[in-house]
Amino acid sequence: MKTAWMNTLTWVAIVTLALVLAIFGPKESSVMGKLPQLIAHASNTSQTEPTAPAFASDRTLALITFGKKNRLEAESWIKGLQLQNDASISWVRMPILKDPGDAAIRDAMEVRVRSHYQSEPGQGNLFPVFADRAAFIQSAGLNDTEHAYVLVLNRRGEVLARVAGHFDEAKAEALRETLSMQGL
Repeated sequence: MKTAWMNTLTWVAIVTLALVLAIFGPKESSVMGKLPQLIAHASNTSQTEPTAPAFASDRTLALITFGKKNRLEAESWIKGLQLQNDASISWVRMPILKDPGDAAIRDAMEVRVRSHYQSEPGQGNLFPVFADRAAFIQSAGLNDTEHAYVLVLNRRGEVLARVAGHFDEAKAEALRETLSMQGL
């Protein structure tokens, strides 16, 4: 036969465990990472800008590349999502360049990057970023520089969705859902 004390002790133990899990357990969050402080060019002058100054809408699709090797993957997303023809999706192409620490070298690098995209529609969506690549990868929650990444960002530069590699319709649908969600 159980005593009243056993029932009370069991109840206290369960409540204590629930409180410990609520305080120290994993927190569910819709944010998968955050863009670090970025260095970008504006009118050929280097400046440190806030995390996401160029993102005009609540949700922006960012095509992240780390070099020529990622360019075809990023292009597959532009074609697959028909970004050139779909004004409903705010998007930006963000090549992540190693910051040389010198404004003149940054200027030359930016001119070279922009020259690669001169003949392409959507060149106005180009936002070259000079950053410490390792810090960028860690902060944004990416795995490596081997693939292009497509991120859904909010105005604060928080990563709400992330996919890597070539265009895939299933991945694209997940991105579309995140782009259309409200309140994140």
